[in-house]
Amino acid sequence: MNNRKRQVLEHAQQLFLEKGAAATSIQDILTKANISKGTFYNYFSSKNDCLKAIVTLGEEETHLRREELLIGQDRTDKEIFVQQIAVRVQVNSDHNLIPIIEAIFHSGENDLSEFARKSHLKELHWIANRFVDMYGEKMKTYAADCAVLFIGMLQHTLYFRKSNMTKNYEPIDVTRYIMRRIDQMIPSMMATDDALFGESLFQVIHAQDGADELLMEDILERLASFHQQLQREKDEENSQFVTFLQDELIAEAPRLQLIEAILRSFRQAFKDTPHEFTVIKLISDIWIHLQSEA
Repeated sequence: MNNRKRQVLEHAQQLFLEKGAAATSIQDILTKANISKGTFYNYFSSKNDCLKAIVTLGEEETHLRREELLIGQDRTDKEIFVQQIAVRVQVNSDHNLIPIIEAIFHSGENDLSEFARKSHLKELHWIANRFVDMYGEKMKTYAADCAVLFIGMLQHTLYFRKSNMTKNYEPIDVTRYIMRRIDQMIPSMMATDDALFGESLFQVIHAQDGADELLMEDILERLASFHQQLQREKDEENSQFVTFLQDELIAEAPRLQLIEAILRSFRQAFKDTPHEFTVIKLISDIWIHLQSEA
């Protein structure tokens, strides 16, 4: 994503927050961002597409920050999972995404409802997979049930905390509390073979989570294009990151631990630069591809 497109999104988000998504027109966005209608439609197919792009940016940042937390760590460590959950809460807060997410959820428009459904399924799928990481393959029968319960408990507890509590419980402390409750439930579920949905829901979520197939050819083409842009800008130091990733991703035996470390440095190198969101998208897609190949 280029810097100008990002600026348009920021102006649009300000309007959505001030006026409400339904009351904001494309003309409002054109005036606020000082762009032509042609420029807007070059970036987005509709106002709804603009709304979805704002949330997608947050999802991509959440995904790569979660993966970075796992670098060199034990995937069975429950505290890492708690921190990963807290990342989404933090990203939503940092970027003021909750009002945008709520506007999408309550819009009543088919394309936004489908976007919200797929977003929810992706999060369920990720949490269910993390439960399998933490508790082993025997957890697959109960993973989807636990993911549904976990999300429900977290959302309602955070809402109650915000609306009714005088004491300021931090989101990560709320997450730890819910994880302790789930941790107590799982042995009982396994001992009594008590699964409401069972592994079938896990498989349905996996099949319907809306993740597009990411082809390595597409990722490599985008890396090559980005490398050419950095070369034009005479950014030799950061060009080396791209060259390394290109070489490792096409290697017969990619060194995954090294790739993971480089991806984190790659993101940090472009933080607060015009290329930041291009890099976030690239890294997020590389993570997704690596996981699909694992």
